[in-house]
Amino acid sequence: MKAMVLDRAGEPLRLRDLPRPEPGPGQVQVRVEACGVCRTDLHVLAGELPHPRLPLVLGHEIVGIVTQAGSAVQGVAPGQRVGVPWLGYTCGTCAYCASGRENLCDSARFTGYQIDGGYAEYTVADHRYCFPIPTSYEPAEAAPLLCAGLIGYRSLRMTADAGRLGLYGFGAAAHIITQVARSQGREVYAFTRAGDADKQEFARKMGADWAGDADALPPYPLDAAIIFAPAGALVPLALRAVVKGGTVVCAGIHMDPIPSFPYDLLWEERVVRSVANLTRRDGLDFFEVAPRVPVRTEVARFPLRAANEALRRLESGDICGAAVLVVGGD
Repeated sequence: MKAMVLDRAGEPLRLRDLPRPEPGPGQVQVRVEACGVCRTDLHVLAGELPHPRLPLVLGHEIVGIVTQAGSAVQGVAPGQRVGVPWLGYTCGTCAYCASGRENLCDSARFTGYQIDGGYAEYTVADHRYCFPIPTSYEPAEAAPLLCAGLIGYRSLRMTADAGRLGLYGFGAAAHIITQVARSQGREVYAFTRAGDADKQEFARKMGADWAGDADALPPYPLDAAIIFAPAGALVPLALRAVVKGGTVVCAGIHMDPIPSFPYDLLWEERVVRSVANLTRRDGLDFFEVAPRVPVRTEVARFPLRAANEALRRLESGDICGAAVLVVGGD
C-alpha cells in the first residue's frame, strides 16, 4: 500500500510503499477513504509531542470501509463504514476505564502517534474505537468529525448550560461546534487572530453571533469559553471575558506556555480546565447529534501524496474549516 510516513520529527513526510497491515484478534483492517489533517498532526510532526513511534503514519480522523475483522471483534463487520479517532487503545481494566473515563487510561495509545494512522491506503484499528458513520455524510465530510467534532463536543459539554459561549481559534473544531451550540439555543462569539477578516466572516457564515480579534472583549460577558488554538496567551484573555463563576476550557492536546496573569482574573470562582482525548460515549453520542443538527463540514480536499502541502496550509492558517486527505484520489 501507499503511505505518507514520518521518519524523523521536523522532516517532511515521505511517500512510501509499505506492507498492508493485518488485523490482530481484536482489530479490524480498514481501507481508508479519507483522513482529516489535524493540528495535533502538526505537533507530532514538529516534535512537540514527545516519543512518537517512528517511523510513523500520521492521521487520526479516519473514515473507511472495514475489509477484515479479527477473531475477537464484536459489533463491527466487513463492508461497514467506520470512523477511527485519536484514542486508539485502552486497557479496559484500570480505575479510569472502569469508571467510564477511559480517556484518562494510563495505558492508552493514540492513533497517528503510537499507532499507525490514516495517511495511508489501509490501516488497522481496535474494534472498540471504531464508530459507525451516519449515512448522510460522505467520507471527506465525515473525517473532521472524528477529532475536531469529538473533542469539540466533549469541550462543549464541559461548559454545562452556558448561554453565551466564546470560541477562541476558529478552525475545524470551532466551525463544527458553532453549529451544535446554535442548535442548542446558545449565543456564539468567535475570536480569531487579529485582523483575520476571512476567518471572522467564515465564523459569521457558520452561525456565530459576533466575530472579532482574540484580544478584544466581546459585546457581552461570556458564560464560558473554549480555547481551540494552541496559544497559552489566550487563557488570560478568555478569563477576562467570562463572568464570575465562568469556565474556560482548554481543548487542545498541546499549548504554548500560559503567561502569568493577575489573580483577579481567576478570582470569583472562575474555572480553567483541560479536555483530554475522548470516551466511547462521546463518540456514540456525537454521531447521534451531528446528523440531527445537521452539522455540515467545510473541507479542503487534498490527495494522499499532497499531505505535506495540506499540513503547510493548515499551519499557515490558510484553510477555512478542515483539511482532508482523500485517499485513492491521486
